Amino acid sequence: MIDSFFTNDYFFFIILMVLTAFPVGFFAGLFGIGGGLITVPFLFFIFDSLNINQDYLMHLAVGTSFAIIIPTSLISVLTHKKHGSVDFSVIKNYAIFVIIGVLSGTMFAAILHTKSLLLFFTVIVYLLGAYLLNLRDKKNKLKTNFNLLPRVLLGFVSGFISATMGIGGAVMNVPILRYFGYPINKAIGSAAAIGSVISLFGAIGFLITGSYLKTDLPLSIGFINIPAFLIFIPITMVMARVGANTVQKIDKSKLQRFFGIFLYLVGTVFLYRFLTIWL
Repeated sequence: MIDSFFTNDYFFFIILMVLTAFPVGFFAGLFGIGGGLITVPFLFFIFDSLNINQDYLMHLAVGTSFAIIIPTSLISVLTHKKHGSVDFSVIKNYAIFVIIGVLSGTMFAAILHTKSLLLFFTVIVYLLGAYLLNLRDKKNKLKTNFNLLPRVLLGFVSGFISATMGIGGAVMNVPILRYFGYPINKAIGSAAAIGSVISLFGAIGFLITGSYLKTDLPLSIGFINIPAFLIFIPITMVMARVGANTVQKIDKSKLQRFFGIFLYLVGTVFLYRFLTIWL
């Protein structure tokens, strides 16, 4: 199986990885996402074409996505911080429940078939996109000290879903932070900070579960593929900074609509994958 990594086809896929890394990094900074919504489907098809064990294709794509998101999200957070668009108190009040959700989600994903999760996630993404497209910019007061129960439930759910899908969690946390009164640019910057926490613990979880299951995947540690990680990292780190700087120049209401439309597109891609691959 390892020999298949050194064929002409593999070098073709390296080129595709490089080309995909540019929009992944840009959207990571622009929307506060880690790029997992783009990276996971792409990596899935690459690994599938390389005849990797079908039982662990999605796991490998998700775990590798988390590893890629770690430095990308950190660059995004630092850039948003320069513009005053990150509320680090969110991490203090909210992240512990997200981490619990992430660790639970990684263990759950290790034993679960992804068919039902893809369909469920598609529905969630469509709902969140509709929410943002219909949300009016009310003069809400910022509710940074929201009650314990919403923090526990929303934090756990966003962490759990993010862990099972290999994403940084912005698709969940940007709408959540908007609901609690954050302006769109600060919601994106703060969601990027939460995403860095999600990606770190998600990568650790998939590394451990992949190693424990002794999957023997080529050129991988646990569920993290090393070549994909090394190719994506330098490009996405640069493009994340470009995206995070761009977000400061876009009208906030337009940015919110762009994000809503982006979620609809992502939902459509996941629905297509569900219908064509698993039905």
